[in-house]
Amino acid sequence: MGILNTISRLRGRDRLIVSNNRSFARFDYRKQLTDYTYVVFDTELTGLNRKKDEIIAIGAVRIRDLQIDLGETFHYYVKPQNRDHTRATLIHRITPQQLEEAPPLETVLPLFLKFIEEDLLVGHYVPIDTGFLDRATRKLYNGTIANPSLDTMRMAQIYKRMVLGDYHGSQQVADGRYNLQRLSTELNLPYFEAHDALEDALQTAYLFIFLVKKLHSVGIRTIRELFAAGKELAHTARTPDGV
Repeated sequence: MGILNTISRLRGRDRLIVSNNRSFARFDYRKQLTDYTYVVFDTELTGLNRKKDEIIAIGAVRIRDLQIDLGETFHYYVKPQNRDHTRATLIHRITPQQLEEAPPLETVLPLFLKFIEEDLLVGHYVPIDTGFLDRATRKLYNGTIANPSLDTMRMAQIYKRMVLGDYHGSQQVADGRYNLQRLSTELNLPYFEAHDALEDALQTAYLFIFLVKKLHSVGIRTIRELFAAGKELAHTARTPDGV
């Protein structure tokens, strides 16, 4: 019975991923950015090594009709498998006791996947978060989710170039000019404490709404147009002299 139960659980996990992927098989990238529902999320990590570091918190908030729905938030601490991860707690203000008492990723991840359902994902430098999320879903569900994700850092680069005329902005990532808190202060957005998953998600949500409205004014109104602008920005970064 133990083997049968294990097979049954694995099949259930596979069905979750298959169902998610099927939902986005014919995703329409031509709709207005304002027409989608988003989950803005952030993960707190023990470090950036995808082979050994772990998720220790997930925070998220939903955006509908380009408005933050404070009635729909998600925030969980996650107990890491490696209990020696203590340095990260100093950065994230998470105590070892909080992590010891937290549920494991096996419990938190399905709750998060249920929360996001078929919404689009948004994060600040989102490839880091989605990279760890993909690693977790591959381990637990034998696959990865297909929810499209938008990166507010890349959107901020596009905004500074197309709205403000800053043609060197794409090369200023390394010096911290696209740090979430720094950008939010620069743009006079509400301030939230850094290095808290839910607070960072809320900070990112305000930034995302601001950027969607600003980019709309220069003709970027769909996800397809946003992705095209991002590709053009990447090309310019590789050829800064316009060659």
